[in-house]
Amino acid sequence: MSDGVEYKRLADLPGLVLGVGRFKEFSFERHYHLDYHVGIVTEGIQRQCVNGDVILLGPGRISLMPPGEIHDGAGESGNAYTLKTFRLSRDLLQDVAIELTDSAREPELKGATIDDPTQAAQLARLHEAMRASPDACALSVQSEWLSLLYFLFHRSGATEPMAVKGTLSPMHRQRLKDYCLFHLSEKITLDELATLCGLGRFHFLRRFKQTVGMTPHAWLLRLRLEHACALLARGKQTIAEVAQGVGFYDQSHFNRAFRHAFGVAPSAY
Repeated sequence: MSDGVEYKRLADLPGLVLGVGRFKEFSFERHYHLDYHVGIVTEGIQRQCVNGDVILLGPGRISLMPPGEIHDGAGESGNAYTLKTFRLSRDLLQDVAIELTDSAREPELKGATIDDPTQAAQLARLHEAMRASPDACALSVQSEWLSLLYFLFHRSGATEPMAVKGTLSPMHRQRLKDYCLFHLSEKITLDELATLCGLGRFHFLRRFKQTVGMTPHAWLLRLRLEHACALLARGKQTIAEVAQGVGFYDQSHFNRAFRHAFGVAPSAY
């Protein structure tokens, strides 16, 4: 495996830089950052020295590195490893702090190394989704992004995320369903759904999950697929036309989602 690093910025999320690096020969000398880093190693092990402590960062562990913290990094025993990072600017964190904590002060996020295989896997999936998607406003990306930041504030912050209680009213649930059915062939964003209920994105996400038992993305995906079944049963449209009609602009993505939900390809339904 040859050494190499790739970075990606998302136009819709200024202040965020995604990085993925594959290292064997290269070692990070002692250094620090001016922004906040969330790092995961998906293959191999990185050996870090932070504040005199030696930390082994491997699969299932999450590194939270605040601005100014001096550290280094190299492959354990000279072996190769893959490192994925979310680099978050102070301005980005402060903007989100207002939404998650109802406070305008700059969050005092601390450093930590967390053993959490489930959350690490979620971070890896989010990293890949954000790198692959040209649209940072996609419902799935927005939802997972806020969940990442909620986790970050909860596990490392002096600023505690606010607790969200309550559920969506039947009127709001019907309004959401009507809106999504009317716009099923279009992109639907978290901002749009939250606005329909008169809530901020974070409050909406929490209340939706507490009310429905699914994330908005999972619920909307199922709505698209159920409607696709009805269209396929009529037999008047091609699979490509059905896919577009329910909001899938990539037929291969539609085929994978349909098979995952129903156990067969759309052509066999």
